[in-house]
Amino acid sequence: MTAALQLPSLLDEKQDWTVDDLASLPQDLRYELIDGRLILPSPTYFHQDICILLTNMIRPNCPSGYRAVIDVSLEVDRRNEPRPDVVVGRQSNGMRSPAPIKNALLLVEVVSPMSHIRDWHAKAKLFAAAGVKNYWVVDPTFDGGVVLTEFRISESGQYEIAASTNKVFTTDSPFPITIDVPALTALRDEYCRAQDESDRPE
Repeated sequence: MTAALQLPSLLDEKQDWTVDDLASLPQDLRYELIDGRLILPSPTYFHQDICILLTNMIRPNCPSGYRAVIDVSLEVDRRNEPRPDVVVGRQSNGMRSPAPIKNALLLVEVVSPMSHIRDWHAKAKLFAAAGVKNYWVVDPTFDGGVVLTEFRISESGQYEIAASTNKVFTTDSPFPITIDVPALTALRDEYCRAQDESDRPE
């Protein structure tokens, strides 16, 4: 209880965090550390639901010894401990937190209203520098539907866009995967309708 009560003042005072500083936080706190910035995510039902649906689409062809899971902290360096929405990583690291990023085959971020710059730029730069060859950004904020953008590492060590679509997406990298992006849009629209109905006056 004392740590929780002191947390707001601690966040106000500290500007540049490292993984060593995380020991001062409550053990049950959900956080990310990106370029020394502490982030306390608060996901919505929809955000978590779309992450689960994506994970279930990725799982069927996962190579032996790998699993697709949601919301896992990854070990990068002293100023970074990201928590991607979906991770395909070694099952042998499944009891470790944070798990080593070097063993990740694929990382996926689902954009939320507050995470556009972080997901499209800061995390893309971080994951490329860490050598993750495959990174997707799933953006549900477009009027035309959810858009999946596939990034792959180029010879320069930076990400390049390999594909971007609101249609069914198929890739062989890092293994054969088919994502029914229109189904993700349908899920988003279902949540939007439910929200609209709850907002109507009785």
